[in-house]
Amino acid sequence: MPRRRDVDDSVVPSPSRPIGPSRPIGQRDKAPLVDRLRTAIVRPGEPDRPSASTPADELTLEELEEVVRSADDKERLIGLIAAPLAAAIGILVISALIANDPAALLKDGQVNKLHVGVSLYESLAGVLLGLSVLMLGLAFFRKRMLLGIVMALYGLAIFNLHYWGFGVPFILAGAWLLVRAYRLQRALREATEDAATVGSRRLSSRPQPSRRPSPSRTRSSRARGKRPTPHASSRKR
Repeated sequence: MPRRRDVDDSVVPSPSRPIGPSRPIGQRDKAPLVDRLRTAIVRPGEPDRPSASTPADELTLEELEEVVRSADDKERLIGLIAAPLAAAIGILVISALIANDPAALLKDGQVNKLHVGVSLYESLAGVLLGLSVLMLGLAFFRKRMLLGIVMALYGLAIFNLHYWGFGVPFILAGAWLLVRAYRLQRALREATEDAATVGSRRLSSRPQPSRRPSPSRTRSSRARGKRPTPHASSRKR
């Protein structure tokens, strides 16, 4: 009979291990491209990081300082979404204004006062695109108050061009960010004042060291203070 070969248990696949091409050691599962791009661009904050929507009473002084210092993920995402939309809206608005710009001269040859030069529209387009880029940078670096100011300025610029539907959302978003920044600053100021008052109360409640002189010092001072009067010296004589 042919000799039976010894079967190695490590070669036989276990029922729980799927049969297929083995993965090289040290190689990790790669996340989808969309998730990797989202992580690289959006850069989510730490999971334990406090949010600006958390009530101020539930936050410590250090957490309040951290919340005031930088915007949370929600505010940052609003800025990152609003920045490219602002650039697209600015290009569309300026293109529409140039296309609908009346002629420079009227039919009778007089100058049309409603005509605007193309160079002015180009300068305005540069300003709007600059605000969009600034909005993107401030959102990326989590600057809440400055982001609210830039968004409100952009909304006012579009509003003054009589495109109210595009300008009002940016004005509202900027006002929302500014109100949140003001409330957080007020909560931080109140928390700092409360911490200062508590610290002063603790210092005042500490027992003060006694300044009473020692008995030996009091006796020596009394002995020094006693001097013989002239009547007492004459009596002794």
